[in-house]
Amino acid sequence: MPLSQLNAQQMQGHEVFQAKCAQCHDDRDSDALHGPSMLGVFKQQYLPSGAPANDDRLRVTILQGHGMMPGVPMTMQNLDDLLAYLHTL
Repeated sequence: MPLSQLNAQQMQGHEVFQAKCAQCHDDRDSDALHGPSMLGVFKQQYLPSGAPANDDRLRVTILQGHGMMPGVPMTMQNLDDLLAYLHTL
């Protein structure tokens, strides 16, 4: 979805992504950086780790980390905004 079509929460989530995720994950193309691309993350049944691609699993992965990905501390509001944005990819 083009950034111009995002609602306020999704746009805030984009800003969270840019600040906390973009150094390792791409959101606008399918190439992997240090971590897998997030493009279409919720369009798949499973995450690259094999865990279900759902809000609950992504929340845990983001906050606690997984494999080489460290946990990323953030407020619950920022996490909700980030997930809203990831659903648009």
